[in-house]
Amino acid sequence: MDRALALHLGVIAALGLAYFVLPAYHAGNLARIMVLAIYAMGFNLAFGYTGLLSLGHALFFGAGMYGLALSMQHFGAPTLPALLIALVASALVAAVVGALALRTKGVAFMIVTLMFAQAGYLTALYFSAWTRGEEGFVLPQALRRFAGFDLSSAAGRYFAALLLFALTLLLIGAIVRAPFGRALIAIRENEPRATMLGYDVQRLKWFAIIVSGTISGLAGATYALLFGYAGASFAAVPYSILPLLYVLLGGAGTTLGPLVGTAFMIYLFDLSSSLTDAYMLIAGVVLVLLTMFLPQGMLGTLRKRALPWLP
Repeated sequence: MDRALALHLGVIAALGLAYFVLPAYHAGNLARIMVLAIYAMGFNLAFGYTGLLSLGHALFFGAGMYGLALSMQHFGAPTLPALLIALVASALVAAVVGALALRTKGVAFMIVTLMFAQAGYLTALYFSAWTRGEEGFVLPQALRRFAGFDLSSAAGRYFAALLLFALTLLLIGAIVRAPFGRALIAIRENEPRATMLGYDVQRLKWFAIIVSGTISGLAGATYALLFGYAGASFAAVPYSILPLLYVLLGGAGTTLGPLVGTAFMIYLFDLSSSLTDAYMLIAGVVLVLLTMFLPQGMLGTLRKRALPWLP
């Protein structure tokens, strides 16, 4: 077993053990962190490994969330079929958005993805008879079950989040070490050279967007399923900025950076809000300092300075 896989399995084991040693509050926080880390891992595949700075990933998160929530709420779909519907919905949305947005590059790509995200948010508001707009709706507890397990309970929520996080982490680890992942890194580092070597750069980028969007959609579906709520605010533009912050703080292009960045951000806001009403100011200063002194993120800097094998 190589060191990267051993590290991933060790982190998964530590998260499993954490439920039994942490207070209930922190265990609940950690469940939410793992779900949002899945979202950040999806974003990281596009941004950290392929070099595509999307500002529209909230659209994919929302597609997965509504794919599951609407199919359960309005059609009574069981958990597994609803989850599959969510994955298909987010993959289709990512495929369409990717095919159109990849006709542009650089700043134009960012703007186009941002516009798609805003269009998705407005669509959720327009069909408020189904989505209930900003107010959203709560999924019935009776629907949030799988194979006899109550996913609305603290233990069910935590270990379902852990299972999906573990599967996503191992999948990302396998992708970035496979020829497909190596090709994405080549595109990120030097796109003209990758083209010269014979890679179909546009097709690879499109596949990266589809996989990235599907993983982000999985996060949205998981959030709705485990926390029992779906609302248009999760499809709004600020939810596209969050995974960017998580990835930049943790380390873009690292497999565990999204988890570290998500945990840091959530606890930074949590702790600073307990100290003062001006918690956004404290959080903003800390984020600026981290960006200045750790421009490659926490794990990115650690990999550069001490642990070059860090995945």
